[in-house]
Amino acid sequence: MVYAASGDTRPDGALADVARAVAAGAVVVTPALYPLYDQRNAPPEFRDPVLAAVAEGGGSLFVSGVDPGWGNDVLPLLVSGLAATVDVIRCQEIFDYSTYEQEESVRELVGMGRPMEYEPPMLWPSVPTMIWGGQIRLMARALGAELDEIRETLERRPLESAVKTRTMGVFEAGTQGAVRFEVQGIVGGEPRIVIEHVTRIHPSCAPDWPVPPDGAGAHRVIVEGSPRIEVTVAATDEGENRSAGGNATAVGRLVGAIDWLVAAEPGLYDALDVPLRPAVGKLGGRAR
Repeated sequence: MVYAASGDTRPDGALADVARAVAAGAVVVTPALYPLYDQRNAPPEFRDPVLAAVAEGGGSLFVSGVDPGWGNDVLPLLVSGLAATVDVIRCQEIFDYSTYEQEESVRELVGMGRPMEYEPPMLWPSVPTMIWGGQIRLMARALGAELDEIRETLERRPLESAVKTRTMGVFEAGTQGAVRFEVQGIVGGEPRIVIEHVTRIHPSCAPDWPVPPDGAGAHRVIVEGSPRIEVTVAATDEGENRSAGGNATAVGRLVGAIDWLVAAEPGLYDALDVPLRPAVGKLGGRAR
């Protein structure tokens, strides 16, 4: 079962749904349960019900996918292995929200086009850590690093002039036009594992911040070390909604894991357990 219902505002409901399916013997993949991205260090109130469901019904659960999951776990860890020394691992999502046709999320959740005194729910203190902290902890565990703490940083910029988007209308001058925040894993007193988001409603806002290569969006991994390594992945889909490509890769990671999970023992799995596999049977446009 691919569980695609949101867990943002109903984590208890999402957990109950998933545990019920696992207890019925289903293999479940989902992006909805943020605490279980690093399931080994998840709070007992999230981990224990799933383990009990696995014992009861013999199902399995794999949680990954946000922004997308591979960009904040398997890709940076793979790239880190190419370096002789690693000082900082930085995972970036750089995105033009004018291509994201979810007006309520863009305006209310993220705050684009709202007055600068408005406090968007996604940027409330501790919310970024709630969403991306599990991926920070998962990467630290894979690297054998001990986290001192997880910190957050936040910058916001106003639009200098009004802009009009294709599907969401006008965003007025002086309102929020760009956001940049980091979730930092602190190791030895320094930010060593960083998940960073740079989002705009128009390229004219905060032009000095990182920009995607194609203007729409990209995911980037930067390993500061010897040598310095930078990998940028831009996934675009056909048609007018170009942002769909990134979402499709997140889905691909989850759906592509199902066969492996079916063959594996029942259990609770994370991105370090489930391999990212070749696209068997899809070459030439064919789908299994």
